[in-house]
Amino acid sequence: MSLGDDGYGSGGDQHVTRTRLPEGEIDPYAPPRRGGGRGGRAGRSSSRSLMTVVGVVVLLIAAIAFANRGGGSGSGGSESGGDGGKGARSEATAPSGVKPVDGKTGGIASGFAHSEQGAQSAAANFAVALGGDGMFKASSRHAIVDATHTPDVAAGLKGDLDKAYSADFLKNVGLQPDGSAPKGLTFVSRSVPVGSKTTAYSNDDATVEVWCTGLVGLAGEGSTKPVAQTWFTVTEKLRWVNDDWKIVSSSQKQGPTPVGGDDRASGAAEISNAVSGYGGFTYAR
Repeated sequence: MSLGDDGYGSGGDQHVTRTRLPEGEIDPYAPPRRGGGRGGRAGRSSSRSLMTVVGVVVLLIAAIAFANRGGGSGSGGSESGGDGGKGARSEATAPSGVKPVDGKTGGIASGFAHSEQGAQSAAANFAVALGGDGMFKASSRHAIVDATHTPDVAAGLKGDLDKAYSADFLKNVGLQPDGSAPKGLTFVSRSVPVGSKTTAYSNDDATVEVWCTGLVGLAGEGSTKPVAQTWFTVTEKLRWVNDDWKIVSSSQKQGPTPVGGDDRASGAAEISNAVSGYGGFTYAR
């Protein structure tokens, strides 16, 4: 496939999220059909709580409390300390003309361009990694944190997350103490970026918002935490360190959430097969 066929060989200098070919890796993020709680089924608030947990490590502690009480209104969100989106601009979807990244660190895209486009690409890929099921096992969680955060932030964050992802918390999510799913069930945690925008940018620092949809839950017969969808926005403060963009801090809030459709919900087997059969993506501007 040529660059032109891939959507990167033409176009101007517009900043737009582009999707690369599947790479066989699990994507991330999570649940409930709608985020509102109006007219929802009994399991929706619980699923939404799980999704909140999956998203952004900075909000993990609050999310755990959310999950432990089995639900919540889901209103509002934690601020990233940024500019609240003031001065942000949106761009129409179009090819950027910039070739996607080729590098990988621990299975996560790396080697992003030292530009606004590169910062947005990094933020989208990091949102995917931090919302994945790898965050629920210590070894893979440490690798993800190291690959996505600045070294000084990663050092302290790994210990904090180990405490947060306790056996009690994993049990509440429906997982075994080691983060694995119960026999006969498939744990799903994927986030899928829908779009991104830069709200602040300088040569070595950037703040990027990534609008995502996500899936989270346990797929399989008899699951009490079925896989559901949610919508949220991740805000990441990035810094140019060692010739790449890395996270300094991040936060998450719910929405924007579209009106739910009338699609038929798939059965447990169909969802399980889809999870194992469809890999993830690398996102690039």
